[in-house]
Amino acid sequence: MAKEETPGGLVIGWREWVSLPDLGVDRIKAKVDTGARSSSLHAYDLQHFDRGGVNWVRFRVHPLQRNSDKIVQAEAAVLDFRSVRSSSGKVTMRPVIVTNIEMLGYAWPVELTLANRDAMGFRMLLGRQAFRQRFLVDAGRSYYGGKPKRRKSKPGIAVGDRS
Repeated sequence: MAKEETPGGLVIGWREWVSLPDLGVDRIKAKVDTGARSSSLHAYDLQHFDRGGVNWVRFRVHPLQRNSDKIVQAEAAVLDFRSVRSSSGKVTMRPVIVTNIEMLGYAWPVELTLANRDAMGFRMLLGRQAFRQRFLVDAGRSYYGGKPKRRKSKPGIAVGDRS
């Protein structure tokens, strides 16, 4: 799909496929949330460790919704720990990392809080700090950057074959 532009900038939908190359995440579906200030990434099995006097975190990610088979293990320096209020009102302390994000052919650094989002509909939430002054959000459309191609069905099984 061609990039759409407005006088104010590029347009993105309320959900987009993004990649986090520094973390080894080729693609993850992100909910673009103008109501959320910060961005969050689904992460579990967090292990904090020291590397050269800097606090780091090692974690695992299930990048695909409703799929726990694909696992990406990643490491990142911890920028900070922040108190974050979830949509249910619960406040938790979360580690914050900085990593590069790629979307619609652009790349830039974003701050991500790490939290277990297994119960959430999206493995990543892209808050307004990540896209402000870069993109406008079309709340009625999705995937301005396109959708990844679906994997083909297993060999020997025709799609729609009901024999």
